[in-house]
Amino acid sequence: MYKAGEYIVHPGQGVCRVEGVVSEPMEAYRLLPIGLHHPTFIRFPLANSDKLRPVLSHDEAVELIEEYPSMQVDNYTDRSNALEEEHFKQKIRQGTCRDSVRIVKTFRHRIAETRARNKKPPVAYERILKQASQRSLEELSVALEMPVDDVKTLFEKKFDESQN
Repeated sequence: MYKAGEYIVHPGQGVCRVEGVVSEPMEAYRLLPIGLHHPTFIRFPLANSDKLRPVLSHDEAVELIEEYPSMQVDNYTDRSNALEEEHFKQKIRQGTCRDSVRIVKTFRHRIAETRARNKKPPVAYERILKQASQRSLEELSVALEMPVDDVKTLFEKKFDESQN
């Protein structure tokens, strides 16, 4: 059971702070999503707490950023962009932070490849990239106890180092 003040990852809302447990009408966590301009408290049944997961530790976050330059892209394809988008959205919702970071790298790569062929990337690529980026940056921000912009800077430095 999670305690008040802990950060967890909700499958739909992303990183949330546990504010406590309410018992009426059923036992549920009272969660406050972070990273939103106007967050609203949500309830999440204790009976479904297996769908929640704790935020990465500081060491796991540092390791993930170190691993980014050598991380392999995901080669998953399907017969339509809509099916691919659904696959990756499910992976973002139910996967780990590492999965989201890998999806970010995958779609940056796909977008760059498409533009290199003088084509416009599908809008779905941008949507998936944005969602995966937001999910992973929020979690890494909490794990490293730093603003999202500073986490972005860490990724950029790591990527630049790998290019030299």
